[in-house]
Amino acid sequence: MHREGTPVGGTDGTSGTDSPGAVHGTPAGKAAPDTDRGRRPVVAALMLGMGLAAIDGTIVATAVPQIVGDLGGFAVFSWLFSGYLLAVTVTLPVYGKLSDTFGRKPVLVAGIILFLAGSLLCAAAWNMAALIAFRVVQGLGGGALQGTVQTIAADLYPLKERPKIQAKLSTVWATSAVAGPAVGGLLAAYADWRWIFLINLPVGAVALWLVVRHLHEPARPHPATRPPTDWAGALAVFATMALLLTALVQGGVAWPWLSAPSLGLLGASAALAALTVVIERRAAEPVIPGWVWRRRTIASVNLALGAMGLLMVAPTVFLPTYAQSVLGLGPIAAGFVLSVMTLSWPVAAALSDRVYNRIGFRRTAIIGMSGALLVLLCFPLLPYPGAAWQPALLMLLLGATLGLFQLPLIVGVQSTVGWTERGTTTASVLFCRQVGQSLGAALFGAVANGVLASRLAGSPVPGLPGDLDAVSHALEDPAALSAAAAETLRRAVDTAVDHVFAGAAVAAALALLVLVLLAPRRFPVLDEHESAPQASKD
Repeated sequence: MHREGTPVGGTDGTSGTDSPGAVHGTPAGKAAPDTDRGRRPVVAALMLGMGLAAIDGTIVATAVPQIVGDLGGFAVFSWLFSGYLLAVTVTLPVYGKLSDTFGRKPVLVAGIILFLAGSLLCAAAWNMAALIAFRVVQGLGGGALQGTVQTIAADLYPLKERPKIQAKLSTVWATSAVAGPAVGGLLAAYADWRWIFLINLPVGAVALWLVVRHLHEPARPHPATRPPTDWAGALAVFATMALLLTALVQGGVAWPWLSAPSLGLLGASAALAALTVVIERRAAEPVIPGWVWRRRTIASVNLALGAMGLLMVAPTVFLPTYAQSVLGLGPIAAGFVLSVMTLSWPVAAALSDRVYNRIGFRRTAIIGMSGALLVLLCFPLLPYPGAAWQPALLMLLLGATLGLFQLPLIVGVQSTVGWTERGTTTASVLFCRQVGQSLGAALFGAVANGVLASRLAGSPVPGLPGDLDAVSHALEDPAALSAAAAETLRRAVDTAVDHVFAGAAVAAALALLVLVLLAPRRFPVLDEHESAPQASKD
C-alpha cells in the first residue's frame, strides 16, 4: 500500500515511463533549474489565454441590447451564447487527443489564432446570422484554449506546486466574472459593441507571442510509423455532441421537449453515439480512448465534475433572476450577490493543497462537496423576501466549498497519468463539466418553468406570464403590474428558484455518492521522475 501523494508506478496499463524526452538538457521528468523565473512568461501567456475564454461570455452578455438594436435578430440572439458553448464543448476531447499526439504548443497556438480570427470576424459582422457563425469560430478556438491551458499548467508544475498555477487560473475566472460586465457595459455605452471583440486582438497577440517565444516542449521520440490521426472519430464525436447539446440548449425554449425537433435531435444523437463507439473501437488511436472510462480514478472524477457542472447552473443562471425579481435589486447589485462566489473560490483552491496533502484528494473533495450540499439545502430556507446579504453569504460559502472540491480532483487526476495521456484526461474532465452545465440548464429550466406554471395557473390575478423569462420581463416594468400581480410573481419566482436549488442539492448528493462509492480511496499518483517531463521554458 502506498500513501496518496507518494509517487508510484503506472496503473491500469500505464507504466509511468512514457517520458518523451528531456527539458533543456535536464533528465526526463526533472525540472529545469531556476524554474520560477523561467516559467513566468509561459504562466503569463496561460493566464492571458484563459482570460480570453473566461471573459467572453460575461462581456458579450452586457452588450446584447446594443447588438440586437444594430443587427436585429432578437428571436435568435441566444445562439450568440449557445453556438459558442456548443463549439467549445464538442471540441474539447478532440483538442485533448491532438495535444497528446502532436504536442501542446501547436494546439494552443492554433486555438489562439482561431479565437482571434473569430473575434475579428465578429467585429465585422453585418447581420445576426453572420455574428452567430463567427461566434462558433471563436468557440472552436475557445475549446483549444480551455483544455490546453489546463494541461500545460499541469506540465509546468510538479504535484506539490500545482495549486499555485491552478489558483492563478481560478483568479482569472473570478476577475473575469467581475470585470466582464463592467467592461462590456462601458464599451457598449460609450464606444461601440464591436470593440467588445476587437479588444481581444491585442491581448491575444501578446499571449500568442509569449507562447511562441517562451514555451518549448521537450523533444519527443518520433516512432517510425505513427498511427493515423482518428479524424473519423473526431468528426463523429463532434456531430454527436453538437446534436445532443443543440437538443438540450433549445429544448423547451425554441420548441417543446416532446416536439418533433427535440425527439429528432435526441434520436439522431443516440444513433451517432452508437456509430461513434464503433468507430472508436476500431481506431488505432481513438479521440476518446476506452481507458478514460475503464480507470476508476478518471471515470469517477469525470462523473463527479459532471455533477458539479449540473449544480452550478442554479447559482449562475437562476440567482441573478432571484436577486432582481424577488429581492428587488438592480443588475449591478444582483451581479455582486453572485460574484462573491468567485472571490472565495480561488482562495479555497489555493489553500486546498494544505488539506489534500494531509488527508488525500478524495477526502478533501468529499469535505468540499459535503459543505456545498449543506449550502444548497440552506437556500430554500431563506426568509421571503429576505435581505441581499443572506444569499450573498451562501454564495461566499458555496465558492469556498466548490474550490475545495474541484481543484483536488483536477490536480489529483492529472497526477495519475503521464505526459502522453494528460491532454486527453484533462479534456475529458472539462468536457464532462461542460456537458453537465448544458444538461443542468435544460433540466433546471424545465423545473423552474413547471413550478411557475403550476403556481400561476390557479391564480385569480389575470394576465400573469407562464415562464421564467416572461416573469423576469414583467417584473422589470413594475409600473405595468398591479401590487397583487407583482407580489404573486415574486412569490412564484421564489418558489421556482427554491426548487432549482433543491435540484442542485440532489446533484451535489450524486457527486458525493460517486466519490464515496466509485473513486479509489487513494489516487495512484505517478512518480514525477518517471512520468512526463515538464514543458520547457526560456
